[in-house]
Amino acid sequence: MAQTPRLKSKYKEEIVNNLKEKFNYKTVMQVPKLTKISINQGVGRFSVTDKKIMDTSIAELTTITGQQAVGAKSKKDISNFKLRKGMPVGVRVTLRDNNMYEFLDRLIAVALPRIRDFKGINDKGFDGKGNYTLGITEQIIFPEINIDKINKILGMDITFVTSANSDVEALELLKQFGLPFKNQNNNTNG
Repeated sequence: MAQTPRLKSKYKEEIVNNLKEKFNYKTVMQVPKLTKISINQGVGRFSVTDKKIMDTSIAELTTITGQQAVGAKSKKDISNFKLRKGMPVGVRVTLRDNNMYEFLDRLIAVALPRIRDFKGINDKGFDGKGNYTLGITEQIIFPEINIDKINKILGMDITFVTSANSDVEALELLKQFGLPFKNQNNNTNG
């Protein structure tokens, strides 16, 4: 039998009870949960000049997440960006269940502390529906990436999709998982 990820166990044993108590949920089914993590990496302007950048981005994102990444192509022509329909513009991967919890654990414990001058992540990335997007400027914060083999430093967006009804609930859920938010006057519109 496969081993249960640490954060999945923590969610079932601790986080559910903490959130149920804090928000006065009547049943365990009302407690918000993390449903998926979507990771997107744009390679737009580089893919026009260098055709191999798409392949290396797919390989890097696959290595980081442990799940096969897929390329994203443009849906329409945009002349200002010298973009034609069908040109490669990015790489994406969606993580669920055990892969999601393993990635989240590595992100919190290993990758985020490797960011230079890291003081916590901003709590302004909520969308009003309980989802949070975190922008990362360099893929080299992940230890799976060999810095010597990097052609271009690319950033990525990591979106945490939750079943929370408000940003306040989602913020508390992500804090319980251990995401290091900055200690500000947590004013989120919820």
